[in-house]
Amino acid sequence: MSGSADPPTLNELPPEESFPRIGPYLLVKLLGEGGMGEVWLAEQTEPLRRTVALKLIKAGMDTRAVVARFDSERQVLALMKHPNIAKVFDAGTTEGGRPYFVMEYVAGQAITEYADKHRLTIKERLALFLQVCDAVQHAHQVAIIHRDLKPANVLVEEVDRKPRPKIIDFGLAKAMGPQLSDGTMFTEAGAMLGTPAYMSPEQAEASESGVDTRTDVYSLGVILYQLLSGSLPFDAQGKGPAARQALLSQVISQDPPRPSSKIKILGDSSSRVALERREEPRTLERHLRGELDWITLKALEKDRKRRYGSPSELAADIQRYLRKEPVTAGAPGATYRARKFVARHRAWVAVAAGGALLLLGFAVTTTLQARRIARERDRANRQAEASARVTEFMTNMFRVSDPSEARGNQVTAREILDQASTQAASGLAKDPELQAQMMDVMGAAYWNLGLSSRARPLLEKAVDIRTRLLGPEDPATLFSKHRLALVLYGQGQFAEAEKLDREVLEARRRVLGAENPDTLRTLNNLATIVGRQARAMPPGPERDARLAESEKLQREHLDITRRVLGPEHPNTLGSMGNLAATLADAGRYADAEQLALETADLQRRVLGPDHPNTLGNLMNLGFCLEKLHRYGEAEKVYREVVETQKEVLGPEHPDTLLSMDNLNNVIAEQGRYAEAEKLCRETLEVRRRVLGPRHPDTAMSEYELSGLLARQARPSEALAMLRQSVDHGLDPAAALEIENGDDFKSLQGDPRFTTLVAQVKERAAAAKEKR
Repeated sequence: MSGSADPPTLNELPPEESFPRIGPYLLVKLLGEGGMGEVWLAEQTEPLRRTVALKLIKAGMDTRAVVARFDSERQVLALMKHPNIAKVFDAGTTEGGRPYFVMEYVAGQAITEYADKHRLTIKERLALFLQVCDAVQHAHQVAIIHRDLKPANVLVEEVDRKPRPKIIDFGLAKAMGPQLSDGTMFTEAGAMLGTPAYMSPEQAEASESGVDTRTDVYSLGVILYQLLSGSLPFDAQGKGPAARQALLSQVISQDPPRPSSKIKILGDSSSRVALERREEPRTLERHLRGELDWITLKALEKDRKRRYGSPSELAADIQRYLRKEPVTAGAPGATYRARKFVARHRAWVAVAAGGALLLLGFAVTTTLQARRIARERDRANRQAEASARVTEFMTNMFRVSDPSEARGNQVTAREILDQASTQAASGLAKDPELQAQMMDVMGAAYWNLGLSSRARPLLEKAVDIRTRLLGPEDPATLFSKHRLALVLYGQGQFAEAEKLDREVLEARRRVLGAENPDTLRTLNNLATIVGRQARAMPPGPERDARLAESEKLQREHLDITRRVLGPEHPNTLGSMGNLAATLADAGRYADAEQLALETADLQRRVLGPDHPNTLGNLMNLGFCLEKLHRYGEAEKVYREVVETQKEVLGPEHPDTLLSMDNLNNVIAEQGRYAEAEKLCRETLEVRRRVLGPRHPDTAMSEYELSGLLARQARPSEALAMLRQSVDHGLDPAAALEIENGDDFKSLQGDPRFTTLVAQVKERAAAAKEKR
């Protein structure tokens, strides 16, 4: 059913009478033949014209056994409906009584030949292989084991210039379920079925009872091995029964070399193999070393229990590798290698072990006790030294509260924290690991107080120390990087925060796993950062794409937390609130309101009404109500949030200021401009002092104040404040609303306003070009 060129059409063929005919099929060319059948390229002439492949039992081979197997293959193919499995069109019997069936003609090449001819990269080969795994999984789902998977039975054709593999030849297939009866799925007891080089150990042993879906997994592993390394795990030396038996013996008893090691073994041929994968031999070996080695060898395990249980499991690990996530396959450990060695040399090991145990027993016991004592002594010494340093540091930290130091003044926790952060650089210099830990803790304390400018240098120092001492992907280093990303976000450095959080997320997925709580926190923060940047963009495809990415990340986080932590875990509820905010940013206010209300009810019950997460979600609810023009309801929610946040977080916390900002907006929307201006000025004054004059939130307060002044017919003040807002980095999304926004109608026609709008448009265009 294969061929390297397109089949001829009827218009290109000699007269029809020059070809043998079976019903409506003209037999054009013999494509191949096996022990029981022939495969012909044929042209169907009615009821439609198309090129097909026709499989026909050889003359004189129509015994009961052959007919039964032939019929079973036809039934197997008819059962399966998958784009990567050849279809059956028709079946019948010739006038001479020879059964045949007609199937899809695949004008393609063997998968390994196609990959080499087109110089597919490793990534492209894996993508092609994943389609094959999916097709074999489909066969297993309808209870069919192929039992003869090999490149010659996996042909690749191009559809719309894209490669599509198709599995053919189910002549040796085995049924696992009731779809096909024992009578139709004929198997000779004790017969060895399959192709030796691609045969699983259980097939090589002719163990019919041992054949299951993992048999096909092994054959897939051989194909994967060949796609990666350009050669088979075991090569037959010569031809004939002796060479075949030697190959089967290797399949049964020997472990294959790693694909990366095979590149070395190839010698001069390695250059050709690497070139066919668009690499150099050295880089190809490095590319295969590690996870691709592990995945391939797990598929080729002799022990079926250690093999992938299904093609979908094998495919899932490959997809993890492509996504740079941890794979389930791993390097064989020392215990596993030792067990394999013992299994191969049982007698020798038994004799040697008897003598060695007597000689080593006493020595091992003594050595272990000595090492244990030494470890405990060293651990105690380290703990004592660390404890002394922490005690000294804490004593100095609280010395500021001593009456002789305070001199009658009241000392706050903030002053104690300031004293400690100043002393950390010198007081813990002898123990940089402990120094980094304390700086991380103090940085987090400043961040929780809303003091990002004090938190940032401490966390940057902690990241620097931990990266140098522990490495860039140590969990402690990643923890400090995660906190630093939060601080960068709080300072309005959104691009830097996103870059760092993506780095941390990739590393945590690789080191800790996708469902680790720390990984999930980073995923949640990244979704928030992406959404915040989207809000700063003007309407358009780029903004829509960023909002869609934010929602995708947030839903991924919510799905995992619900499954892993439960529907009422605080992290799950926080994720629900964040998703509500994301939906609101995308303009889906009704959906966002419903989710925010559901989340608020759960948070009040689980976390309490004063919890910062509960308050943050209520702020999202107020925002939805505001956008739905239900200003009275929104004002009520915002006032409740602001009053509680002032008590819980403090009047200068960024979250409190954001809620005040939202409250000012809904008051203005109800026409109470003087009241809104007073609140807006209060918010702006605190933001300038706490966040700095060039923070995006500060610029937004100036923009909103300019709009309030314009609505009150105070054009000069409005223009001056609007100029400050633009100079301090007003978001392009807000800037582009200036010209047509309701706030600035009174300024339209003023030359100063026209000039400013032109400058704003120019800056927004430059910012877009820079992105």
